[in-house]
Amino acid sequence: MPASQRSAPGAPGIEPRWTSSAKDGVGTAYSTGAQVWFTLSHGIVNELYFPHVDTPNTRDLQFLITDGETFCHEEKRDLDHKVEYPERNTLLYRLTNSEPTGRYRIIKEIIVEPHSSALLIQTRVEISDPSLRGKLRIYVLLAPHLNGTGKNNSARLHEAGGRKLIHAWRDPIHLMLGCTPDFTRRSVGFAGTSDGWRDLMDNFKMDWEFESAEDGNIAVLGEVDLSGGLEFTLAVAFGFDAQTASTLFLQAMATPFAQQREKFVAQWKRKHADTDGTGYSEELASLIRLSHCVLLAHEDKLFQGAFVASLSIPWGETKDDSDRGGYHLVWTRDMVHTATALLACGESESALRALVWLASIQDTDGCLPQNSSIRGEAFWTGIQLDEVAAPILLAWHLRREDALRQFDPWTLVTRAALFLIQNGPVTGQERWEENAGYSPSTLASIIAGIVCAADFAHARNDTVAEKFLLEYADWLAGHVEEWTATSCGELVPGKPRHYIRITPAEPANPLVSPVPDTATITVANGGGSHRARNIVGGDFLQLVRLGVRAANDPLIVDSLEVIDAVLKRDLPQGPCWRRYNHDGYGQKADGSAYDGTGEGRTWPLLTGERGHYELAAGRDALPFLEAMSRFSNEGGMLPEQLWDDADLPDGRMKLGRPSGSAMPLCWSHAEYIALARSRTDGVPFDRPEPVYQRYAIKKTESRMEMWTFMHQLQSIAAGKTLRVITAAPAKVRWSADNWATVNDNDSQDTGFGCHWIDLPTQKLPADAAIVFTFQWAEKWEGRNFTVKITTSGG
Repeated sequence: MPASQRSAPGAPGIEPRWTSSAKDGVGTAYSTGAQVWFTLSHGIVNELYFPHVDTPNTRDLQFLITDGETFCHEEKRDLDHKVEYPERNTLLYRLTNSEPTGRYRIIKEIIVEPHSSALLIQTRVEISDPSLRGKLRIYVLLAPHLNGTGKNNSARLHEAGGRKLIHAWRDPIHLMLGCTPDFTRRSVGFAGTSDGWRDLMDNFKMDWEFESAEDGNIAVLGEVDLSGGLEFTLAVAFGFDAQTASTLFLQAMATPFAQQREKFVAQWKRKHADTDGTGYSEELASLIRLSHCVLLAHEDKLFQGAFVASLSIPWGETKDDSDRGGYHLVWTRDMVHTATALLACGESESALRALVWLASIQDTDGCLPQNSSIRGEAFWTGIQLDEVAAPILLAWHLRREDALRQFDPWTLVTRAALFLIQNGPVTGQERWEENAGYSPSTLASIIAGIVCAADFAHARNDTVAEKFLLEYADWLAGHVEEWTATSCGELVPGKPRHYIRITPAEPANPLVSPVPDTATITVANGGGSHRARNIVGGDFLQLVRLGVRAANDPLIVDSLEVIDAVLKRDLPQGPCWRRYNHDGYGQKADGSAYDGTGEGRTWPLLTGERGHYELAAGRDALPFLEAMSRFSNEGGMLPEQLWDDADLPDGRMKLGRPSGSAMPLCWSHAEYIALARSRTDGVPFDRPEPVYQRYAIKKTESRMEMWTFMHQLQSIAAGKTLRVITAAPAKVRWSADNWATVNDNDSQDTGFGCHWIDLPTQKLPADAAIVFTFQWAEKWEGRNFTVKITTSGG
């Protein structure tokens, strides 16, 4: 192709893909004015996020190194990588990428300009091979994926203030790439056809200098000027027009990197007065400090309080724009774990911001989206009751720490409690986002949330609401085993009674019929259909974690033996557990990426959850904390999943090392921090004491059964009172003798949006039945409901 050609050929380029999720680091400046985030892997920068933490704009940014005659090395593939943190308690990275035979190495320090939207990379090249001196050439290769897509991007050569820049754009985002000293040559092209990588790999020389490439999957190239020395500063600046982006570039470069570095470090160090890991080895303490930084880095700068789950795209190298959501979304559950861990670090301001953000996106009915953008716009639409309960628990923990300031969470708390009561206890999805039914972990969250809501009512002297909420929680707590434990388990000889992962049920079917012994469950991601009694997970440990059951409860202890036999993997770094058997969400057996089917692997956060159980049982959680620390990679990032089979011959997967899932996963880092704090305190940090005292210690029982339109009991045990709960005031007409005698009673108001009436079923003998209907203002329900009295309930 002629070098004089102005427009790059080969549009639109190859189909765009994202990049590896195996991050060695994530970073940003702590200032809210610096609206850029970066990720690192394989010695290079990957995604750059702007203007929000959920909007990636690049695939990768790396150097190509050549002598112009015999080789062209790609930094991420051909060099050996080392990552370091030169300043404690900060997200300042030093990357050292070395040529394997020692001929040269590249040392980079990476920061975000402390008060603007610009990435800065200070680079030093060290040459050991005399034959390369004066011959080595360095090129910067950047793959823009602006505004979350590799399609329809454009680029051109640009000048501003006499500087030679490269401008890339896709509405509404503009990017400027430049260097000090200036690039000597520049080119823009289409990925796979006319890009700089293809140019250099052809003959180790830069032959193309295309000036523009529009509307495609693009890559841009700039040659670094090494004539004056082997140090240079690279910058990428963002804005909403070319003028803003170029101005921010020039302003960032106007201040020496050393001064920018000093301000960047000072910002981060101010956030760590209370996070030093006292009482732990330096290995464990350093990961506590780093995890604190990692969690803080996942918060948006404009929509403060919105923390995304991960600055990565699981198996991103196989993902196109149709699956670009990744984990840079807000999951309420993950965010509450993050906020609670930050609270455990003494970071109450961030935790309160998270609670206020949740209050701002909560629907008036109390529901929260399964996940959302940082603006609160729902991404997926599932209903997960543990996520509805989570803000109540966060609010309670903030109140315990006297950190609510002037924010009153009563509206948030009562709306969430109302939704749980009116829509539970069957969840549309459990915490793994997959199955509907009676989940022990979800039930634990609901029970704990309702008791904490009652504690808020108590603080307001609202005895009506307090009593109602506690009685509802008591009812749930009294049915956990009936709804989620089997007596016919076949997984471990001699252990037929144990908790199961979930008892299938659909919220759309209000007739109550939990049958853990005989139900069939279809496992997501190609896991097949199985008897629910033989699908187990460690989710029941949340019953202990949240205080609903004692650690020495016999059913808990027996269930531990079952999951250890089925799900535990003893890895070189320590014990780890899979989510549940037949899980299909994970790396395939041959090491290839999950593509809708696969094999679920071990999750480090589950080692943390087991550590919390051991602590609650009176044993030392240190071995589990140490194992989690060893699960981190060289950069200290904790993954979602680990490879738990033998090393693969091609080296792609190694036993006990991260798989291709999300990394870092904030939930994993939050669990690590929480376990460290819990061990220091001697009790689980996030266990609500009122729940623990009521159920694990006092073992409070219930003499009621609850009926709602979403959970219509068909029978109750003799001697129990039937409480009917409605969303609006009603007259309840009922009869215990097939309408020979008619009784009318008005419902009572809880004071927070629902109503109830107690029907005197405790006076009825077994084999009797009570029939009832409703009058709403001037309109009758038009149908009857029947509840039978039995010797055992159901």
